Amino acid sequence: MKVCILSDSHDHIPLLDAAVAAAKDEGVDAVLHCGDVVAPSTLHCLDKYGLPVHVIHGNNTGDLYSLARLANREDSNIHYHGMDAGVQLAGRSIFLVHYPHYARAMAATGDWDLVCCGHSHKYKYEELDNIKGGKTPLINPGTIGGVGRAPATFAIADLETMRFEQREVDKAIEREAGY
Repeated sequence: MKVCILSDSHDHIPLLDAAVAAAKDEGVDAVLHCGDVVAPSTLHCLDKYGLPVHVIHGNNTGDLYSLARLANREDSNIHYHGMDAGVQLAGRSIFLVHYPHYARAMAATGDWDLVCCGHSHKYKYEELDNIKGGKTPLINPGTIGGVGRAPATFAIADLETMRFEQREVDKAIEREAGY
């Protein structure tokens, strides 16, 4: 199973949409969003892909009530988990949180097969030693919103092989869409 991991979309709809479209073309089965969606309506662009979207909020929470309502629509693919989440996909335990320091602490427990975070707007992959004597992959996909001068990045993860690949969306897509 492949998943698209992204974070910090900050209402940059064309970039978020382009990332998930590209990921869907690569055969992903789910989307993991590590926070800072901001306006819940941003996620509407993902409905057409029919993929389950697991999302948490970050420090730019926007309207959490509307996000919860969106996730609780009968036909919704959005799964809103609050400030963090433990998700089971393809036999893997995955922890989602916005903050890197919190992610590092969760990776250190050895209780998770993968820990994902955001917030820094910088792509980073590392394997951290955990207290159980193993290593836990920790990935920060950067900012799909391309916030500031950061590139618009996301990750594709193969949960079977535990291989991770960085992807980038051209920020010109947003200018062409009139944003």
